[in-house]
Amino acid sequence: MNNMKNTMSGPTVRVLTLLELLQSHGRMTGTELAQQLGVHKRTVRRYIRSLEDLGIPVTTEQGRDGGYMLVAGFKLPPMMFTNDETLALSLGLLAARTLKLADTQPAISSVQAKLERVMPANLQSRARAIAENIDLMLPESLPGKPQQHLHPLLEAIQQQRSLRIRYAPHERDTVEREVDPYGLLFRRGHWYMSGYCHLRRELRTFRLDRLEHTEMLEQTFARPQNFNTAEHFRASLNNMPGNLRVKILLHTDITQATEIMGSMAAMLAPQEQGLLLETRTDSTSWFALWLSQLPFDFSILEPPALQQALSQQAARLAAIASKGPQPSY
Repeated sequence: MNNMKNTMSGPTVRVLTLLELLQSHGRMTGTELAQQLGVHKRTVRRYIRSLEDLGIPVTTEQGRDGGYMLVAGFKLPPMMFTNDETLALSLGLLAARTLKLADTQPAISSVQAKLERVMPANLQSRARAIAENIDLMLPESLPGKPQQHLHPLLEAIQQQRSLRIRYAPHERDTVEREVDPYGLLFRRGHWYMSGYCHLRRELRTFRLDRLEHTEMLEQTFARPQNFNTAEHFRASLNNMPGNLRVKILLHTDITQATEIMGSMAAMLAPQEQGLLLETRTDSTSWFALWLSQLPFDFSILEPPALQQALSQQAARLAAIASKGPQPSY
């Protein structure tokens, strides 16, 4: 465990942290505890007395650098939280509720109730104030049944077991693949799984709503150290498979681009007149529709087919606008 000197905000937090250290390590010396807490050994002894005053049984070994341990069989109280921990937990539950994932609402309510039962009155009040007075505008999970795959995928990731999947790419035939699942990502209403595809022999990202079947195999794999699903997803956006290379100069700055494009802004390269977006696409009509929603100007550098698709999109919108209001019946 890393040194906690910079994370300690007061004696009460340090006493609780000492309790957690003894619970997780079994036995620790006074020197070890002092280093972890960033205090003197005499202060550690004072914290031990504070635990004993709370009725928590601590065994003390005498000697120059005696050790401390909890009495065998003692378990931490169900929940002990600081104000900051209460804030983090409450915001996490609020975010989970806002996402409106299928079949999770009863579980979220149950967790909220259990937390409130074990919290002191002042923290109960704080947790309820957060739930009742803070709103989060997060993207909801889009219609479909991607959540039915979450539990088996999490189990496969945890056990590092390969999967056999049936996957239906956009506008293409369903393909059966064997995949080593490395991680999951929720982005803009969609769930994604990243991992090694044995069919393509490379890292790939799969949308869960396009999974038609998952089956965990006996075959195991070693997950790469420090693999980050979000970073892999952002990198893959720069190399999306497609027939047409796209180059667009966005006439804006990185602040506005990030506000509008979110994580896609990581693809942008600063230029003298704006930001350069380079990617690939299989659908110029879809890309033209996306471009038409941008609140800033842009220049299409290539391909010409995208310019034509944007012109057709503009003509369609202009025709709709020229009709004016339709009569009501």
